[in-house]
Amino acid sequence: MGSEADFQALQALLRAGPVELVRVQRVAGSAPREPGAWMAVGTGGLVGTIGGGHLEWQAQAHARARLQQPCPGPEERRVALGPTLGQCCGGVVWLAFERLEVPADAEARRAQLVAPAMPVALFGAGHVGRALVAALAPLPFALRWIDAREPQDWWPAGPVAGLEPEPLDPPADAVPALPSGSAVLVMTHRHDLDLAIVEACLQRRRARDDLPFIGLIGSRSKWASFTRRLRARGWSEEELTAVTCPIGLPGIPGKQPAVIAASVAAQLLQIAYTLHWNVAAAPAPNGSGGGGT
Repeated sequence: MGSEADFQALQALLRAGPVELVRVQRVAGSAPREPGAWMAVGTGGLVGTIGGGHLEWQAQAHARARLQQPCPGPEERRVALGPTLGQCCGGVVWLAFERLEVPADAEARRAQLVAPAMPVALFGAGHVGRALVAALAPLPFALRWIDAREPQDWWPAGPVAGLEPEPLDPPADAVPALPSGSAVLVMTHRHDLDLAIVEACLQRRRARDDLPFIGLIGSRSKWASFTRRLRARGWSEEELTAVTCPIGLPGIPGKQPAVIAASVAAQLLQIAYTLHWNVAAAPAPNGSGGGGT
């Protein structure tokens, strides 16, 4: 499946004319993409990917040939990656081809084309917060961006990935109303605000246990200071283990905002695949790479 950004690009492509929608129906053995992956080929361009390489190149050629036909019906093609294309993946892919004429055709297939977005609440709009918004924008997350300051003090110029600024002071007041299953990232410009948000998240977990991830930016010494205060307020060691600090994947020491953002985005994807999308954490037989470009 694709992201909301992919879907909006598909709608724009359809406004320029008909497209051929190419979807991975099913696979056997090792393949570049999973069932549900799609791309759209139109006279005005290309959206999405089914894995790259020779498979995608041939699928694009077939889709363009179908675009020359007045009204082709749906079609399924079986492609053996090794014998047919010489790709080392070695599996078999079944591709479905379908004509879409207008944006409404895509809207009717939204559930098939857009991955369900995991809700993420980002508290803080500093350098790392802004880098995270850019990193998460093309990924299947439903992002809220909250800061205690007025928007003119932190909101970038122009629209940002379809988001609206959410100024709220104190920002911790947003926690009780977060959608169930939200991942929370805490990185405001003040440690007292960070502590209040973390404690509000712990209270939410104690009451409802529906926040799968609470991530706090900072050093181990910052978290040690926070844990002393939270223990003094009655929070148990078991409850405090729900907070991840520092955030990001281990083994990535860089502190540049873009590096931290990439690391945290990967961490959120791990959580989303295992908890939100119910996909096993172990890699598929083909690993995680595509088939090239």
